[in-house]
Amino acid sequence: MSTTLLLPASRLSPQIYSRSPLLRFELNFPFPLVVSTRGGSWANYSLGNRFSIRSCASITAKPSSELRRKGTISEPDEKLRALRELFSKPGVGIDAYIIPSQDAHQSEFIAECYMRRTYISGFTGSAGTAVVTKDKAALWTDGRYFLQAEKQLNSNWILMRAGSLGVPTTSEWLNEVLAPGCKVGIDPFLFSYDAAEELKEAIAKKNHELVYLYSSNLVDEIWKERPKPPSKSIRIHDLKYAGLDVASKLTFLRYELEGAGSSAIVISMLDEIAWLLNLRGNDVPHSPVFYAYLVVNINGAFLFTENSKVTPEVMDHLKSAKVELRPYDSILSEIESLAVQGVNLWMDKSSLNTAIVSTFKSASDRLKKKKRPILNGETGPDAIFKPSPISLAKAVKNDAELEGMRNCHLRDAVALVHFWMWLEDEIGKGVILTEVDAADKLLQFRSEQSGFMDTSFDTICGSGANGAIIHYRAEPGSCSIVTDKELLLLDSGAQFTDGTTDITRTVHLGEPTARQKECFTRVLQGHIGLDQAVFPENTPGFVLDAFARSSLWKIGLDYRHGTGHGVGAALNVHEGPQSISFRFGNMTALQKGMIVSNEPGYYEDHSFGIRIENLLHVKAVDTPNHFGGIEYLGFEKLTFFPMQTKLIDMSLLSPAEIKWVDDYHSQVWEKVSNLLLGILQ
Repeated sequence: MSTTLLLPASRLSPQIYSRSPLLRFELNFPFPLVVSTRGGSWANYSLGNRFSIRSCASITAKPSSELRRKGTISEPDEKLRALRELFSKPGVGIDAYIIPSQDAHQSEFIAECYMRRTYISGFTGSAGTAVVTKDKAALWTDGRYFLQAEKQLNSNWILMRAGSLGVPTTSEWLNEVLAPGCKVGIDPFLFSYDAAEELKEAIAKKNHELVYLYSSNLVDEIWKERPKPPSKSIRIHDLKYAGLDVASKLTFLRYELEGAGSSAIVISMLDEIAWLLNLRGNDVPHSPVFYAYLVVNINGAFLFTENSKVTPEVMDHLKSAKVELRPYDSILSEIESLAVQGVNLWMDKSSLNTAIVSTFKSASDRLKKKKRPILNGETGPDAIFKPSPISLAKAVKNDAELEGMRNCHLRDAVALVHFWMWLEDEIGKGVILTEVDAADKLLQFRSEQSGFMDTSFDTICGSGANGAIIHYRAEPGSCSIVTDKELLLLDSGAQFTDGTTDITRTVHLGEPTARQKECFTRVLQGHIGLDQAVFPENTPGFVLDAFARSSLWKIGLDYRHGTGHGVGAALNVHEGPQSISFRFGNMTALQKGMIVSNEPGYYEDHSFGIRIENLLHVKAVDTPNHFGGIEYLGFEKLTFFPMQTKLIDMSLLSPAEIKWVDDYHSQVWEKVSNLLLGILQ
């Protein structure tokens, strides 16, 4: 199947036509193009109505639970043995230990030295919880990682497919396998206060006690070659990209404090600290943040981080905003000091670790019992539990942040053009390439773009069956070959100085099957449905999730992940509080200025995976009516890169959907082609 691109004769002379590398880019794209100069005016990447592919029969995916590894003999696991020996150590005295994925800041991506769950279990996915008792070990993860966990866990581990029918939660499992009255240990720095309280209440049903092990992390004690903590310098995020200076952001925050009856707030989310102080770092892979805590009061602020990371330039930046520097590991002593001062401390207990919250509560209770005089005329100490006001403020992008996001996405598209040209050429020449080779080459092309800092997550390059592993990561020596016989799913992104990208395209470099076309087309229909959605203000994201799934639902298919996540501006590729998901607990309304992903998919275990992802900016829409006197919202596309048309079953698309594809490809050409002229000549 080919797609026709009409170029104006006035702009494309025969000489340019015969030599232009730009046309080489078009002709070597993941889908074939027929180039013509008829008519003298720009036309769409036209799909037309010339193609009809018979729809495949209904598709049934075999659940991964039916394909589990059948091992009955557990091989020796020295790590588990060493960990269990610590259970009876003086000052510990526990019967089970829980190892979550998070660091002390509830980060998604964490420094290598904090990857304790990965170390103890061997499972490298970004989400999961390990639980070790004296004779059992189990790991919980969600649907994105079922297949990956099956491959990586040894026979000592029980894989718990979280969310699947009949699978107990961690607390339910502990209540089942432990005799009543046992002690369950955790590192209180690694659990949010809410999570710890929920766990404490759940295991109390069997008279179990939750034990906070403040003095050390048990995994750290057995991790003999543990990597050193990160030490790279913090950098200033330029005001032309931030759009708002630190003083203005702190003024906003102090206004929120006064309104809540609070005199201070403690912040531990790394992206919130980076956004508030217009700083960026290199402590965490894929996220330009640095390890720190921040306390802001009515008159000043205190940044708790390692002094060695603070350059003279950053120090001047902090001083100008009246932010003082404190040692990173002195945060708990500062929290106790705030209690002594009688501060009403604002804490987001959904994200703040229980070590901090419990320290403040304990210190406050002690002072109240002693009826100790309160310093500085304060009325506390009292804990004010409210969601962080920074989360929503950060999610609603200002004009400078949106401009940076638009610009970096166009540079990212240029890198992707280079990559897909290269890949198709190499495969066409019969070159043997692995998934790792492809991901490395994409990184090379991205790194050539101005402002490139890092990938925004580990590139997911899954060929064939690996594409069905939703958060697959190719590893040298064990990954697959990229061929023209199977679908290739490529989910990737970049961190630039001015923005963050995240894009997924699924392609076939040969001839796709009818079944693959139907599945791809239904995913595309869901992508289009969400992209074109118009909705009233105050609508939470979960309301829109069905727009992306309905075409799949019609033939009994679905996918196990959310449809959209928030994206930071030169910050975390996954951010809240907004989302678009079947999980209807998130009532955060989508607001103008927010950025979300649009990424429906379909995954047939051990066969193939399909996902199509663009980033969208929430904007106001001019509707002819305004029922209820409210505003209506829709989306502006930020990602501009073609879909592979050979994977589309035209018989399934409506005329309106065909027009959407044509219009989108026309926009891609208009926005990206000029950026390629000088580069490819």
